Amino acid sequence: MAKKDKSPRLRIIPLGGLGEVGKNITVFEYMDDIIVVDIGSIFASEDMPGVDLVIPDTTYLEKNQNRLRGYFITHGHEDHIGAVPYVMRKAPAPLYGTRLTLALCEHKLKEHRLTGVAPLNVVEPGDVVQVGAFTVEFIKVNHSIAGACALAITTPVGTVFHTGDFKVDFTPLDGEPINLGRIAEIGNRGVLALLSDSTNIERQGYTQSERELGATFEHYFEAAQGRVIVASFASNVYRIQQVADVAISHGRVLCFQGRSMEQVVQIAMKLGYLKIPADRIVNVDQLKRYRDDQICVFTTGSQGEPMSGLFRMATATHRLNIGAGDTVIISASAIPGNEKGVSRVINNLFQKGAMVIYNQMADVHVSGHACREELRLMMQLTKPRFFIPVHGEYRHLFMHGQLAREMGIPEENIFRAECGDVIELTARRGRITGSVQAGGVMVDGIGDIDDVVLKDRRLLSQDGLVVAVIVLDVETGRLLAAPEIISRGFVYMRESEALIEEAVALLSEEAQRFEGAQKSEYAAIKNGIRQKLKSLLKSRTKRTPMLVPIILEI
Repeated sequence: MAKKDKSPRLRIIPLGGLGEVGKNITVFEYMDDIIVVDIGSIFASEDMPGVDLVIPDTTYLEKNQNRLRGYFITHGHEDHIGAVPYVMRKAPAPLYGTRLTLALCEHKLKEHRLTGVAPLNVVEPGDVVQVGAFTVEFIKVNHSIAGACALAITTPVGTVFHTGDFKVDFTPLDGEPINLGRIAEIGNRGVLALLSDSTNIERQGYTQSERELGATFEHYFEAAQGRVIVASFASNVYRIQQVADVAISHGRVLCFQGRSMEQVVQIAMKLGYLKIPADRIVNVDQLKRYRDDQICVFTTGSQGEPMSGLFRMATATHRLNIGAGDTVIISASAIPGNEKGVSRVINNLFQKGAMVIYNQMADVHVSGHACREELRLMMQLTKPRFFIPVHGEYRHLFMHGQLAREMGIPEENIFRAECGDVIELTARRGRITGSVQAGGVMVDGIGDIDDVVLKDRRLLSQDGLVVAVIVLDVETGRLLAAPEIISRGFVYMRESEALIEEAVALLSEEAQRFEGAQKSEYAAIKNGIRQKLKSLLKSRTKRTPMLVPIILEI
């Protein structure tokens, strides 16, 4: 009989960020200690009507809150911090991150009236934090936001290196390149497992430096005869600074539009990440004092979000409606899943007469993620025993795994996991041992919503609503008048008279069951009416609208 392996075990449990770009959150568990890396959200897809965002299912953390020692945040993008207030409400623990990262988290917590729910611990690149069985070192990396860090997580089993989102930029706008030297030192010391950003695995070579965009912005500002509207990620403060410098050099004032854009700019200026003269910033009401060729507007909406500033400008529902003579620069690439929305906004802008500059036609955006050769370099420096590709759709994870195999990592040591999988590592062995509850929780303006609500919304959006009104005598249950059918989004009443008459006749017949019935029987009768009406409408139209029978007693 084989001896049971009693070696210490590290459990790595991704609750999000695998098979998707967004909703990043990974659990690290050793004995009685748990830490978590990132707490992100993801955009709602088009088949989620009324949903604002999707956050990770953190049931596992809620059940194990007594073992939860802290959240370690790699950087301040929404796909890494967007779920902070929702998760902290249910499973609070100390937060660790760099200045800008935690300032953005703090703002979210204030908005949700959760100030003080847990300590916010500001760190700098190079700092080391010890919690429970874990020692976490923050390591400077380059990305499209200030304060981005990789994490070297030392455990009793070995060191795990989590890249966060990164690229290798030797000429970054902040003058601080990625700390490859420290990464190499950690690799030489020995890395048990590497969790690496997979977003750009399909792209060969190296990611461009942010500095290379400067000439492009100069060109378009020089050519612009009217207003310049720049749509970008609000959190990309380096891009905002770069464009702001060009705009000011061309004698333009700056106006920031969109809630998140205004908030991030305010926070970044307060912390010193953005350096813009106060007298060059104006609000929307002050723009009337300036000629069009003296104006530059920064706005949200680079992903085509329906309520964003750019979307409303493109659809004439904003005070700054875009038209002929305006130049619109969309300085971002579409996140997978957002392509249709972005395309729709671009088409609307062209129809309004604007000149639109976007990534496919000019170098107005560079990625914040490593391309194939940078990913190869990360593997070479860290030399991990095990490899776990993260932050990508399944094809990205698959291709990144292939790259790891090319780099000499055995196939059995490569884990293309799914959200909820439990990856169990010892110093020499690794395997997926099971799974925990994971997935997405949909959030709208009210709060969390479940699949039942979403199903109803889809039904309403696709097949509409039918209300059946039946008026009964309160004492006898006798039908007092012919039932009424109200259709919304199902059929046009005037063109469907025969169907409506047939439905009214059915209701009149079924309503007779109320006469002489006990009040306790009404619910069953009502349900029977709903089912028969549903069958009738489906047989005649091949559609299944939402049915709402209303019984009025007079």
